[in-house]
Amino acid sequence: MRFSGKTVKGAPFTATVETIFIQTLGDGTKITRQSTATIARDSEGRTRREQTLGALGPLTADATASEAPKFVFIHDPVLDVEYVVDMQRRTVNKKSFAHRPPPPQPELPKNTNAKQESLGKQMIEGIEAEGTRSVITIPIGQMGNDRVIEIVSEQWFAPALQEIILSKHRDPRFGENTYRLININRREPDAALFRPPADFTPSESPAGKGGKRGRGRHPDDDNE
Repeated sequence: MRFSGKTVKGAPFTATVETIFIQTLGDGTKITRQSTATIARDSEGRTRREQTLGALGPLTADATASEAPKFVFIHDPVLDVEYVVDMQRRTVNKKSFAHRPPPPQPELPKNTNAKQESLGKQMIEGIEAEGTRSVITIPIGQMGNDRVIEIVSEQWFAPALQEIILSKHRDPRFGENTYRLININRREPDAALFRPPADFTPSESPAGKGGKRGRGRHPDDDNE
């Protein structure tokens, strides 16, 4: 849960993430799913994401808001560990990521035409961002399609945060996704946000038991 997938130091902030998924069915019916999360990063590159997993894109849990599972994901590059905190069950799963391989890169359909253009700069949520738009064109017949399919992605990257602050993705085969950071605060977050609750029950998976790294004390523990 490192947001951009890399460790970023010296750029602390907290923010709310809004994600909206819109799917239009063949008869014109629109299905809209919206979710929010709170995220934080400190000056050492630790990150935290807190989210209720009630509705993620096209996947929706059959549960009320009070029953929907709520998780906190903490990524600590100082200790080389990650924590998954289940707020309902009051458990903490700890895993070392010191030797984790990088995630696989998505593959584009063959015989596609991809174009990219700069959208310049603009202020978003009070922070300067640089925009790019990419268009992937799937020609007629590539997937049995009788028309050209265009997949359009737009991203606005904020150098000051080293994060994407706004992104839009439209694929007529699936729908539209919008990701946006709001309520951005660039002050240093409370250090307690990047520790799992002390009174929660440890719940290590087999993957989290290997290796000696990630089992040290938190650097801030000595200050308590």
